[in-house]
Amino acid sequence: MFYYELQPRFSDTDALGHISNTTLPVWFEQARMPLFSIFHPTLDVKTWPLIIARVEVDFVAQSYWHLPVEIRTGVGRIGNSSFQAVQEAWQDGKQIARGQAVLIHFDYETEKSIPIPEEIRNQLAKHLIE
Repeated sequence: MFYYELQPRFSDTDALGHISNTTLPVWFEQARMPLFSIFHPTLDVKTWPLIIARVEVDFVAQSYWHLPVEIRTGVGRIGNSSFQAVQEAWQDGKQIARGQAVLIHFDYETEKSIPIPEEIRNQLAKHLIE
Protein backbone atom coordinates (compact mmCIF):
# COMPACT_ATOMS: atom_id res chain seq x y z
CA MET A 1 0.00 0.00 0.00
CA PHE A 2 1.11 3.53 -0.75
CA TYR A 3 0.50 6.52 1.55
CA TYR A 4 0.22 10.14 0.45
CA GLU A 5 -0.46 12.98 2.87
CA LEU A 6 -1.74 16.36 1.78
CA GLN A 7 -2.92 19.55 3.37
CA PRO A 8 -6.27 20.61 1.90
CA ARG A 9 -6.33 24.06 0.39
CA PHE A 10 -9.01 26.57 1.33
CA SER A 11 -10.09 26.48 -2.33
CA ASP A 12 -10.83 22.73 -1.96
CA THR A 13 -13.90 23.58 0.12
CA ASP A 14 -17.50 24.11 -0.96
CA ALA A 15 -20.00 26.74 0.21
CA LEU A 16 -20.74 24.68 3.35
CA GLY A 17 -17.08 24.62 4.41
CA HIS A 18 -16.58 20.94 3.58
CA ILE A 19 -14.08 19.49 1.16
CA SER A 20 -15.88 19.62 -2.19
CA ASN A 21 -17.00 16.34 -3.75
CA THR A 22 -15.07 17.32 -6.88
CA THR A 23 -11.80 17.41 -4.94
CA LEU A 24 -11.53 13.76 -3.87
CA PRO A 25 -11.14 12.35 -7.42
CA VAL A 26 -8.28 14.81 -8.00
CA TRP A 27 -6.58 13.80 -4.75
CA PHE A 28 -7.03 10.12 -5.60
CA GLU A 29 -5.46 10.68 -9.02
CA GLN A 30 -2.44 12.41 -7.45
CA ALA A 31 -2.03 9.55 -4.97
CA ARG A 32 -1.93 7.03 -7.86
CA MET A 33 1.49 8.37 -8.95
CA PRO A 34 3.38 5.38 -7.45
CA LEU A 35 1.19 3.04 -9.50
CA PHE A 36 1.83 5.13 -12.61
CA SER A 37 5.57 4.85 -11.90
CA ILE A 38 5.37 1.06 -11.87
CA PHE A 39 4.15 1.15 -15.46
CA HIS A 40 6.18 4.12 -16.64
CA PRO A 41 9.08 5.22 -14.40
CA THR A 42 9.82 8.36 -16.44
CA LEU A 43 6.18 9.53 -16.27
CA ASP A 44 6.70 10.96 -19.77
CA VAL A 45 3.21 11.74 -21.10
CA LYS A 46 4.40 11.42 -24.71
CA THR A 47 4.75 7.66 -24.21
CA TRP A 48 2.05 7.17 -21.55
CA PRO A 49 0.88 3.54 -21.28
CA LEU A 50 -2.35 3.86 -19.28
CA ILE A 51 -5.91 4.99 -19.85
CA ILE A 52 -8.62 5.29 -17.23
CA ALA A 53 -11.83 3.36 -17.80
CA ARG A 54 -13.77 3.95 -14.60
CA VAL A 55 -13.69 6.05 -11.45
CA GLU A 56 -16.00 5.77 -8.48
CA VAL A 57 -15.94 7.56 -5.13
CA ASP A 58 -18.01 6.94 -2.01
CA PHE A 59 -18.17 9.82 0.44
CA VAL A 60 -18.21 8.32 3.91
CA ALA A 61 -17.90 11.32 6.25
CA GLN A 62 -17.59 15.08 6.20
CA SER A 63 -14.09 16.51 5.77
CA TYR A 64 -12.63 19.96 6.31
CA TRP A 65 -9.81 22.09 4.97
CA HIS A 66 -7.80 22.71 8.16
CA LEU A 67 -6.76 19.08 8.85
CA PRO A 68 -4.32 16.95 6.82
CA VAL A 69 -5.66 14.09 4.74
CA GLU A 70 -3.94 10.76 4.12
CA ILE A 71 -4.70 8.90 0.91
CA ARG A 72 -4.03 5.15 1.01
CA THR A 73 -3.64 3.41 -2.32
CA GLY A 74 -3.49 -0.29 -3.05
CA VAL A 75 -4.24 -2.67 -5.87
CA GLY A 76 -7.42 -4.70 -6.17
CA ARG A 77 -8.04 -7.05 -9.06
CA ILE A 78 -5.34 -7.45 -11.70
CA GLY A 79 -6.68 -8.56 -15.07
CA ASN A 80 -5.03 -9.34 -18.38
CA SER A 81 -4.72 -5.70 -19.49
CA SER A 82 -6.35 -3.79 -16.64
CA PHE A 83 -6.07 -3.37 -12.90
CA GLN A 84 -8.03 -1.78 -10.12
CA ALA A 85 -6.61 0.96 -7.91
CA VAL A 86 -8.35 0.89 -4.52
CA GLN A 87 -8.11 4.04 -2.43
CA GLU A 88 -9.20 5.48 0.89
CA ALA A 89 -9.00 9.01 2.27
CA TRP A 90 -8.53 9.47 6.02
CA GLN A 91 -8.73 12.63 8.10
CA ASP A 92 -8.32 12.96 11.85
CA GLY A 93 -8.36 9.17 12.34
CA LYS A 94 -11.57 8.62 10.38
CA GLN A 95 -12.23 7.41 6.86
CA ILE A 96 -13.83 10.19 4.84
CA ALA A 97 -13.97 8.58 1.39
CA ARG A 98 -13.13 5.45 -0.53
CA GLY A 99 -12.83 4.89 -4.22
CA GLN A 100 -11.79 2.66 -7.04
CA ALA A 101 -10.38 3.34 -10.47
CA VAL A 102 -9.94 0.88 -13.32
CA LEU A 103 -6.86 1.57 -15.42
CA ILE A 104 -6.03 -0.14 -18.68
CA HIS A 105 -2.58 -0.82 -20.07
CA PHE A 106 -3.06 0.89 -23.42
CA ASP A 107 -1.31 1.42 -26.74
CA TYR A 108 -2.32 4.86 -28.00
CA GLU A 109 -1.02 4.18 -31.53
CA THR A 110 -3.28 1.17 -32.09
CA GLU A 111 -5.93 2.45 -29.66
CA LYS A 112 -6.13 -0.99 -28.06
CA SER A 113 -5.50 -2.48 -24.68
CA ILE A 114 -2.36 -4.54 -24.30
CA PRO A 115 -1.48 -7.24 -21.74
CA ILE A 116 0.23 -6.16 -18.54
CA PRO A 117 3.79 -7.55 -18.65
CA GLU A 118 4.68 -10.14 -16.00
CA GLU A 119 7.30 -7.87 -14.40
CA ILE A 120 4.72 -5.10 -13.89
CA ARG A 121 2.10 -7.62 -12.75
CA ASN A 122 4.55 -8.84 -10.06
CA GLN A 123 5.19 -5.28 -8.87
CA LEU A 124 1.46 -4.56 -8.69
CA ALA A 125 0.89 -7.81 -6.77
CA LYS A 126 3.14 -6.53 -3.96
CA HIS A 127 0.44 -3.95 -3.23
CA LEU A 128 -2.64 -6.19 -3.40
CA ILE A 129 -5.27 -5.53 -0.75
CA GLU A 130 -8.26 -7.65 0.15
